Amino acid sequence: MAATAQNLSFASPLADAKFAHLVGNDQVNNVLQKISNLTAWQVVVTLLLIAVAYDQCIYIWQKGSIVGPSWKAPFMGPFLQSVNPKWHEYKGKWDSGELSCVSVFHKFVVIASTRDMSRKIFNSPGFVKPCVVDVAHKLLGADNWVFLDGKAHVDFRKGLNGLFTRQALDSYLPGQDEVYNVYLNKFLGVTEAAGGKPVPFMAEFRELMCAVSCRTFVGHYISDEAIKKIADDYYLITAALELVNFPIIIPFTKTYYGKKAADMVLVEFAKCAAKSKVRMQAGGEVTCIMDGWVKSQVESQRYRERLEKGLSMEGIEKPSPLLRDFSDYEISQTIFTFLFASQDATSSAATWLFQTMAQRPDVLDRIREENLRVRGGNRDKPVTMDDMDEMKYTLAAVRELLRYRPPVIMVPYLVKKPFPVTPTYTAPKGAMIIPSVYPALRDPEVYTNPDEYDPERYYSGDAEEKGAKNFLVFGTGPHYCLGQIYAQRNLALMIGKASMYLDWVHHPTPRSEEIKVFATIFPMDDCPLTFSKRD
Repeated sequence: MAATAQNLSFASPLADAKFAHLVGNDQVNNVLQKISNLTAWQVVVTLLLIAVAYDQCIYIWQKGSIVGPSWKAPFMGPFLQSVNPKWHEYKGKWDSGELSCVSVFHKFVVIASTRDMSRKIFNSPGFVKPCVVDVAHKLLGADNWVFLDGKAHVDFRKGLNGLFTRQALDSYLPGQDEVYNVYLNKFLGVTEAAGGKPVPFMAEFRELMCAVSCRTFVGHYISDEAIKKIADDYYLITAALELVNFPIIIPFTKTYYGKKAADMVLVEFAKCAAKSKVRMQAGGEVTCIMDGWVKSQVESQRYRERLEKGLSMEGIEKPSPLLRDFSDYEISQTIFTFLFASQDATSSAATWLFQTMAQRPDVLDRIREENLRVRGGNRDKPVTMDDMDEMKYTLAAVRELLRYRPPVIMVPYLVKKPFPVTPTYTAPKGAMIIPSVYPALRDPEVYTNPDEYDPERYYSGDAEEKGAKNFLVFGTGPHYCLGQIYAQRNLALMIGKASMYLDWVHHPTPRSEEIKVFATIFPMDDCPLTFSKRD
């Protein structure tokens, strides 16, 4: 028993000869005494100070040699400033150096300002991947294709390329034309209802672009009422996806209402997918992007079935790429990403386009003349992609508008592993790194008088060639925008039709040229206009 008791006993460390000198040590006793006398509040404050010091040390280490605040407000950083971002603050960051940084809560953000630095980030898929904000995975779906990386992303993207070919874009034009006919008349009604007084039209342009996107993406599988609901609620999705927001969904916050709105859109688009499958299986004609993708899936399925049944494959062309079958929800998710990519950007471009055309009647007159000429003097004639090729000045005016007022001013990426951005700075893994678009588009060495709107630089000038590396509106590298041709042709169709059917007047305010940042950029006064019918 004595031996057993000895084996089961544990000797005190202080009984060990190595620690014998600590026994009775006055300094050790004093420290232990002070610790034992600490109150709960003193313990909390001590731990808090340690956490603050740790937060500061991490920020300083991540900041390294680049421009940024010398210290960070404990934990939150410039959170309050980021909730309501100001245009001059963005410009201040760009002007401060090619790389600058901020740290908000747990997110360390590196901002690239120069063209070459931004292009390096866009073209470094081994180090970075696109990201939005933490809550985006909950709104768009964690398994959404936009969050894929590497080969998985490339393979999925191949299956979407065919939706934006010249032939495909031509098939979407009738649906877009139809929407513009409805909404141009609606603009007249808005002015009439206001008694001829100016009305801020930004919200109207958001609804218009949502409607034309829905008709292009899902055709007439969706009702006018559902489109109106999506247009009204999409603002909630945009607000939920602001750069600084709660990373979790808390009831009655922006993210909560954004999630509800996103779920509603996904349900509507899933219904459309089911209808499209039935129609494409029956050999229906492609009238929207969803039809084009579903038809490719149907053709791939039939090709596989012939192979499995051992039928003759002579004269049967293998679909390229050979697609798998996607569920209604997967199709809905993908189409939702198209809406996500286009809605805010095209709403911004449309708002600035109408405002700028009112300010530049000389440009609008040339657009009107060109559109009438291409249509043979018949403004009611629908156009084709061949016709739009002839609208060189209209396309130049749109291209210049996207340079002058770029809807997307920066694109967030996530650093996948330590990224040596420069010889002296490595962005840490997990940081957000943001290539900026705006500064490259205002480079005076590339664009003469860059702060002026001048379509001639794309119509008769050399901006297309000289500024090829600067025009980052649609990104570059493996994640460049699939719909860039569609977006520009869509805006050209819109302003061309409006020039022939409507006259409008911009009623400037002291804030008309100030820029409001809400995912994209808008006039601070939301573009007050009045419309009248053109004979």
